[in-house]
Parts: sequence; structure tokens; C-alpha cells
Amino acid sequence: MAVSVAIETPLQDDVRRLVAALNAHLVPLSPPEFQFKMTVEQMAGEDTSVFVARREDGSAVGIGALKVHADGLGEVKRMYTDPTVRGQRAGSALLEAIVALARHKGLTRMMLETGEGPGFAGAFRLYERAGFTVRGAFLDYPASEWSRFYEMALSPEVSA
Repeated sequence: MAVSVAIETPLQDDVRRLVAALNAHLVPLSPPEFQFKMTVEQMAGEDTSVFVARREDGSAVGIGALKVHADGLGEVKRMYTDPTVRGQRAGSALLEAIVALARHKGLTRMMLETGEGPGFAGAFRLYERAGFTVRGAFLDYPASEWSRFYEMALSPEVSA
């Protein structure tokens, strides 16, 4: 299945639907105080770029975001793919687009927080295959048994 990935506003119904599905997916996996969600309104901030993966028919099947912090740090936020497309590289396409934008913006490192436990095995595979390595807590995230943190050093974008 081919998907296209592009930066879009999160303030649209199909993105809201994916964010709601992500939030519902997370509910049974960890306590609410260890679910670090961004609303679509927060995702629409100037510091965040939201990527949407769409099927050829235009239906949205995945989301992911790049949030830019100070000191060259980019954070992967709100990664989610519809269960009907898991294993078909939609998540990889989203993550590749996020990392490419981070390089283009001159960021030097990427980090992310995800949940810990069997319900996150697919996320672990995605991030580790992309070159992320496990690290300790960062920013204001608390270290806990409910979170796993990753980072990736970025090399500068090479112009052709």
C-alpha cells in the first residue's frame, strides 16, 4: 500500500479522528499521568509540524509530529497509524519525513517518549530500526516504569 505523507494542519476532522483513536489506544496501556498528550490545538502551534499519511483515496491513516525545542532538539510527538495499515510502512514513512524536516531545520538531535510494555512493541521496533537508541528521561518528563525514552543524533542535511 502506498501512502503519501505531507505537512497539514491538525485542525481537520480526519486528524482529530486519528488523535482520538491514539488517545483511546493509550488508555489501557498506562496511567493517565504518564500519557503525555498534545491536543490538536497544541499541535497547531508554531513550534510543531504535523505530518499526515494518506492512502491514494485521500483517507488519513497516520499522523506524527515534530516539535522543535531550544538547543537544536526536535521531539517526535503523537505518532499513530490506523491498525488497518500497520506493518505496511506508513509509520516508517511518517518518521522518515519527521527526521528529514528536523535535519532541514538544522536540528542536531531528536528525542521521544513512548510508553513501556508489550503494547508498545511495534513502536519500539519502528524507532530502533530508524536508528533511535534508548536513553534516560529528558526535558520535564519524569523517569518511570511507564515510559521509554529514545534519542538520535542528526547529521546536517547535505545539499546536492
